[in-house]
Amino acid sequence: MEKKGTSKRYPPELKARAVRMVGELRQADPADNGVISRVARQLGVGTESLCLWVKQTEVDDGGRRGSTSAEHEELVDLRKEVRELRRSNDILQAAATFFGAELDRRSKK
Repeated sequence: MEKKGTSKRYPPELKARAVRMVGELRQADPADNGVISRVARQLGVGTESLCLWVKQTEVDDGGRRGSTSAEHEELVDLRKEVRELRRSNDILQAAATFFGAELDRRSKK
């Protein structure tokens, strides 16, 4: 399955670069609390967006609790499959009811 982009506004390369820059700057100076806002300003991205990307990367890398991107994608795919299966089941039940009624009429003649 092809991986879908999560945002139309920022390309994945920019997201990866921004997260990498935050990680490098945090390693260089762990006490610096303005890293995210500074990197966001330099790259022209939203501060909240960058903060979410960093948090999600930390979850994906196992450094923070939460559902990983892969788990989220799997959940979305499974929910879509359930919707499709329920729709198919409804169609099959309607068809069975229709043909069952037809069979009942024929056997009564």
